[in-house]
This record gives sequence, structure tokens and C-alpha cells, in this order.
Amino acid sequence: MAYFEKINKVVYEGRDTKNMFAYRYYNPEEVIMGKTMKDHLRFAFCYWHTMIQDGSDPFGSAVNQRNWFGATPMETARNRVEAFFELLAKMGVEYFCFHDVDIAPVGNSLNDFFNNIDEITDLIKIKMEDTGVKLLWNTANMFSHPRFVNGAASSNNAEVFAYGAAQVKKGLDISKKLDGKNYVFWGGREGYESLLITDMGLERENIARFFKMAVKYAEKIGHKPVFLLEPKPKEPMKHQYDYDAATTEAFLLKHGLQNDFKLNIEANHAILAGHTFDHELNVARVFNALGSIDANQGDYLLGWDTDEFPTDIMDVTLAMYQILLNGGLEPGGINFDAKVRRSSFEQEDLIIAHIAGMDTFARGLKTAARMIEDKFLEDIKDRRYASYKEGIGKSIIEGKEDLASLTEYALKHGDDIKMESSHIEYIKTILNDYIS
Repeated sequence: MAYFEKINKVVYEGRDTKNMFAYRYYNPEEVIMGKTMKDHLRFAFCYWHTMIQDGSDPFGSAVNQRNWFGATPMETARNRVEAFFELLAKMGVEYFCFHDVDIAPVGNSLNDFFNNIDEITDLIKIKMEDTGVKLLWNTANMFSHPRFVNGAASSNNAEVFAYGAAQVKKGLDISKKLDGKNYVFWGGREGYESLLITDMGLERENIARFFKMAVKYAEKIGHKPVFLLEPKPKEPMKHQYDYDAATTEAFLLKHGLQNDFKLNIEANHAILAGHTFDHELNVARVFNALGSIDANQGDYLLGWDTDEFPTDIMDVTLAMYQILLNGGLEPGGINFDAKVRRSSFEQEDLIIAHIAGMDTFARGLKTAARMIEDKFLEDIKDRRYASYKEGIGKSIIEGKEDLASLTEYALKHGDDIKMESSHIEYIKTILNDYIS
């Protein structure tokens, strides 16, 4: 059965096309800075929003029209695999991501769940071999079921900790089976709602123990994907321990895990943390910890994780600038952790929305590449920090000064400090010229 039978393969037709089902900017074989566009961007589709999300919200029931539902949960799961790989093929996308509960019904027991996963991943593996599609990353959902009401690794209940560990073990077994490139931890409920009942020290130590168990098991089975942590400040918990990139990296450094983990940065989570997307990418990059990204955008008028498809060219350009400075994301990629709006309920909207996101990132890539090739921001920063390239500034950088020597210098020269304007408004004007 064809699930998107009315849609032909989506191809690049240029910005002037009137075809709703064509790329206007994403030309996968176009070479930018020595690499093809598809190799720079490494697009991935996520299973949860693409195949599972039904358009319901706290104020309304499901609206999405989908044609893959079968007579039983397992039949639906098998149909979803067929439909998902058809979608990937028609859009020319080579990577995908999933939670364990996305692909298979949980059944009546953990054993049932594992058996269902085995059956569905057998089918997924066949589809991967037939199509050349690769697993960017998988993860365990340890936040939806009521057992995880107080978290998984951070739970006050040791039996919940053990259950989560079993899911992660299975997840790593799946990753090896499907040759996953990365493995993600998103601590959706690894946090607290009130310090009155929370032993934060114990919970954070237990999370570290959990991660170390995962690293050790991956080494044991001879399959060690890049482990990724995904920061988010709140929602569903009031305060989550992986608040933002800096907080998460501090946790890794404290527990000696910085060499085992990188960060999966999400745009919408950056907004919830009070940051911009490029800020979070920059923090991860300077820690040498930028591993992969979840591509979406939030709504600045709404206070929750809206997971809109990314269409803001300025935000995406600044994000791609950081990614290019990082040398790319491989073996990570750009995963569309985004869902269609509730009013976009037709099945074809899945294709339209992904085209919008992919075209936006293609434009961002090309603009960021021009900025780097012109050394637009690099030259500005070189001039701004020129005082550290000679004289007392160079001496500071080289470690030749101390407080006493700098005090002596300041007493001689400090009253005649010449400051220069940043001309930031002009810089932003030129940035707009690059984007237009």
C-alpha cells in the first residue's frame, strides 16, 4: 500500500516554482564550502511528531487525518514503518530518530514491550537496508508513563530507576542492531517540583550513576554511539537538572562524563531557558560539546514548548553560522523535532511542513557560508579584541602578568583609556543585507 500515493518524489525546483511539493532552496547536491548541502545538513525526521502526534491539545481532541491505523496496535505499528520510510524516500531524507514507545506498543509487561520492539526493529532494519536510510539516534521514553511521575534516574523509587535502566539497555541493544550513530538522553522528568521533598544531591548523583552505567554497557557490547544530552529548563517538571547548555556541561564536568557525552541542542528549549538558539549552540561549541540539534522554533508569545517547524531565517542563519564554525555536526545532524500546527491536519501537511523547514535551513546554510567566506563577523571581532594582540594585552594572554604588575601598569596608563563604539546597529544592518 502507498500511504502518500498522491505525492511524487520531492525535488529541487528553485525559488520561482509554484509547486507546493518541491524544494525552493534545498538542493541536496549543491556544493557549499566544499561539501554538498545534504552532507552539511544531515536532515533527520523524528518518529514521534511525524507518525504519532495526532493534533490534540489540552483544549481539543485529535484532528490529524492519517491512513495508517490498523485493526490492532501492532498492525498500526507495522503500517507506520511502511508509511514513514515511504515519506523519507519521497523527500530524499537519509536519517531518522525515535523513542522506544514511538515504534512499538508497550503491551502488558516489559517483556511484551521488548518483544514488540524486536519485531518492529526487524522490519525497520529491512527497510533501512532496502533504502540506505540510517538511524541518527534513538532514545528511551522515560517520562510519559505514570511510573515516571518523579523521574527515572532521579526518581525517589529505586524500582523505577531499575525499570528505566532496562529500557536504556534495550535502547542500546537496538542502537547496535540498527547501527545508530548517536544515543540521546532527554530528562523530561529529571528534575523537581518542590525542594521541600527533594534530595537534590542524591538525585543528581543517581543521574550520573545512570549515565555511567550506560557508557559501561555500550563498551561491553562493542557499540558506543555518541551519547547526547538534551538540555531543557522546565516543562514537564518545574525545574529540570539539565537546564541549559552551560548547566548540563557543568554537570558532565563535575562527574567526569565530559569525554563521553556531547549536547543535542533544541531551538525551542533555548527559548524556554531565556536564551537564543545560537547562544546555546555557541556555549556547546566552546565546550567542544556540540553534537547534534533538534530543529524547531518556539512562539515568543506562548510560554510552552510549541515545537513549530523552523521558518525564521535570521535564527536559522545564526544557528548555521555556529554549526559551520563547529566544523559541522557529523555524526550528529539536524532532526526536525517539530509538529504541524493543529490547523494543518491533512496528511500532505507533513510534507509541506518539512519542506518549509528544510528550505529554511538551506537558506541559512548558504547565508552563513557567505558570512564566513567574507570573514564578516571574524574581522569585526579581530578589530574589537585587537588590544590583546600587542602590548599589555598580549602580555596578559601569554600569562606574563599578575595583579601587582597590572596595578603598576594601570597607575601609569589607566586614566587615559580610549574606548571605541561597537557600531552594533550598523553591523545588524549589514547582517540583514546578507539575509535578504
